[in-house]
Amino acid sequence: MLPTDHPRSGTRKNSVAYEMASAAISLHRRGTISISLLVFLAIVFVSAPAHAEDDVSFREDLAPILIKNCVGCHGDKTAESGFRLDSFTRAFEKGESGSVGFTAGMLEKSEVFHRLVSDDADERMPPESDPLPAEQIAMFKRWIEAGAKFDGDNPDAPLISIVPAPTHPPAPESYPFTIPVSALVFSHDGKSLIAGGYHELTVWNAETGELLRRISNVGRRTYALAISPDGKTLAAAGGSPGSLGEVRLFNPETGELLRAFGAESDVVLDAAFNAKGDQLVVAVTDGSLKTFDAATGRGLLTIAGHADWVTTVAWNSDGTKIASGSRDKTVKIFEATTGELVATYSGHGQPVRGVAFHPAGTEIFSSGDDKRIHRWKIADAVKTSDIGFGGEVFRLQIVGEFLFTSSADKTVRQFEVESHKQLHSLTGHKDSPVSVTWHPATKRLASGGFDGEVIVWDLNEKKPKLTFIAAPGYSAALSYSSRARK
Repeated sequence: MLPTDHPRSGTRKNSVAYEMASAAISLHRRGTISISLLVFLAIVFVSAPAHAEDDVSFREDLAPILIKNCVGCHGDKTAESGFRLDSFTRAFEKGESGSVGFTAGMLEKSEVFHRLVSDDADERMPPESDPLPAEQIAMFKRWIEAGAKFDGDNPDAPLISIVPAPTHPPAPESYPFTIPVSALVFSHDGKSLIAGGYHELTVWNAETGELLRRISNVGRRTYALAISPDGKTLAAAGGSPGSLGEVRLFNPETGELLRAFGAESDVVLDAAFNAKGDQLVVAVTDGSLKTFDAATGRGLLTIAGHADWVTTVAWNSDGTKIASGSRDKTVKIFEATTGELVATYSGHGQPVRGVAFHPAGTEIFSSGDDKRIHRWKIADAVKTSDIGFGGEVFRLQIVGEFLFTSSADKTVRQFEVESHKQLHSLTGHKDSPVSVTWHPATKRLASGGFDGEVIVWDLNEKKPKLTFIAAPGYSAALSYSSRARK
């Protein structure tokens, strides 16, 4: 729902219409006017002539309402009654009933409008929910009567991709609970750590654990963070589960939002810059991976390569190939410019969580719920070796000659890439580490736990050098006291 002070919210009324609407509400409260007549009067009053000069934007006003209230039941995954509302074009196509969602200039032949104002609880939409606010219904009415025009670039595009990027709500001043640190990355100079928070990114001193700053206007959860090769851009991939996925680019020093793009109907699970830093590839829950121009956010390529969520993506060193792992239990390699499939590896037999190219570019390391890292050749997709763990292997990161992992057995490990020799097995997390990051210049290794704990490791002593909770203002004692009162 648009805020009432939004310039397109449709709530600006002349004084006469406002007084009439108020009188109608008063009559309803005394039992002298029906709810259906009240709704009718509200629609008429809200769309009074004083507002007729205001255009209703499908892109800005109506598409967000449809996404929030309708697309869940009438989208690409679930199209109840054979009817879809996930794009402008589909809203004008017939469902199984033979009716269309909207007909320009004709309310009586616009099934969506009929459903919005129906008195029948079994017929009215959205189902098992309160009716839409009168001002929102009035906007649909004015838009249909004015010709049901489209004001976006592509009427066939998913609605989620045409609406303006949202302004996200602020993060809590103090966290009552911890959240999993599913995204963690060192700053370009290695002096700070950036962690995903709740509607924010938090930046911490890597030496002391002091909170340095908070980056706002971020989706509810962040599942991946990446720093561009020149250190000037921070990519945050995530969103709100089940409703919005996106990538946002920030200036890591100031927190300034540079651009938001890649809008999806569910969260984006991973993102990675190529070696030049001019492109990003993202992992999407609809089974696709997509590439974007980092400078503009313009979509370059969509590869519909998997049958389930894409959970992890990586570039090879020269940016010519992309690897992706999926919940469909496969790893795939694609040509980065054409999307042509190069190889498919099905050896895990379980969902894949991590993927990385061998520096030579001829082999792949992949990991997942089978509790193993597999090393296999791109040329024939044949495994050459594997490494066993005591739990699912969540993340892989190859930097130079080293391979780093985080896994459900509460360990963080470092290997030599070429020999697979394990250099360090680090224990200290109280819960599973779900993210890991290495800064080669400072030789700092850090990991983030499911319980919100971040550890910076002392590799010489093989123990934590610094431990802190990546939740501003969080107090374990206060959190326990709050739960006890409940």
